[in-house]
Amino acid sequence: MQTVLTNAKLILENEVVTGTIVFDETGITALDQGRSSLPSAIDVGGDHVAPGLVEMHTDNMEKHFMPRPKVFWPNGLAAALVHDAQMASAGVTTVYDAICAGTPFSAKDYRKDIFADVMLALAEGRREGVFRIDHRIHMRCELTSPDLLADIDPYKDDELVQLVSLMDHTPGQRQWRDLQHLRTYALGNGKTEAEFEEDVATRQTEGAANVSRNWSAVVEMFQTRGIPIATHDDTTLDHVEAGIASGAVISEFPTTIEAAEAAKQRGLATVAGAPNVVRGGSHSGGVSVAELAERGLLDGLSSDYVPASLLQAVLKLHSHHGIKLPEAMGMVTWKVADILGLSDRGHLKPGLRADIVRFKVLGPTPVVATVWSKGERAF
Repeated sequence: MQTVLTNAKLILENEVVTGTIVFDETGITALDQGRSSLPSAIDVGGDHVAPGLVEMHTDNMEKHFMPRPKVFWPNGLAAALVHDAQMASAGVTTVYDAICAGTPFSAKDYRKDIFADVMLALAEGRREGVFRIDHRIHMRCELTSPDLLADIDPYKDDELVQLVSLMDHTPGQRQWRDLQHLRTYALGNGKTEAEFEEDVATRQTEGAANVSRNWSAVVEMFQTRGIPIATHDDTTLDHVEAGIASGAVISEFPTTIEAAEAAKQRGLATVAGAPNVVRGGSHSGGVSVAELAERGLLDGLSSDYVPASLLQAVLKLHSHHGIKLPEAMGMVTWKVADILGLSDRGHLKPGLRADIVRFKVLGPTPVVATVWSKGERAF
């Protein structure tokens, strides 16, 4: 069924124009300036119309599998469906669900308990066609885990796995180089002080050996499939160089300007957290993402743990940090799609997938009105 949106602020790659967009389930069929006189045209009253957002790293799924500390939801598909609806309501039409394989805090970490259930629920939801938007899996490989390779081996050929990241959460390294930030995070997630101290001691003892063994094995396992590989929390030049040597194409969440500059200079795409932009800084002591954007060191944004942060960050980068709206919007649409090799989406162009989001702006707040995924209404 054809949909015609008119009197819309169309956010293109390099400009915003008032015009009309026409699309159906086969894709975007027309894009014109000016208003449509078709009786079926929907006057959106000057709302913004943009490509559906492309999210390459969100932990949001985990919240629905364990809504409170040590409370595990018994129906995995139901949990996945709530996550799916929340992503759609945030304007996301393509999501790479970041599923953590291995655990940074020994076998006590809850992610080990939900890993298989999350993978199963995503496969079932996609197989049954019950999701509103396009789901893929971003396999987050916690290299400090002694059981990592055994955990991921059953999924090495899973077609849903479309992105792999190499994570090292050894206390005192990368994201958690400041142990006080790690303590605050761990205790806030239900650990006791004694459990935290035990976990830190165990991980610092085992971490380096596990990382050394797992890094090359994970790269070898997935590189043959041509899956994009990302490094995680690069902090130093050495971290960036290690990623490049392993064939990584993305530097996720660089924690310092030094690392972001090195990544850009060496051709890696840089992706960082939208919540950092919205909050005005990192929760774990990392670099300001807005500063990275101002310096031209940022390619893409990830919602990380707050789906609605994507559009909020776009508006804040535009209103507070001098980033033009098309450029900021590109950080959650076409730039991310291009990084991930998704040539059929992320742009408002005839012939591409009709992944569309309509929203209005109330001060700093984006209000999503309607979302279409492959031409069909998702929200």
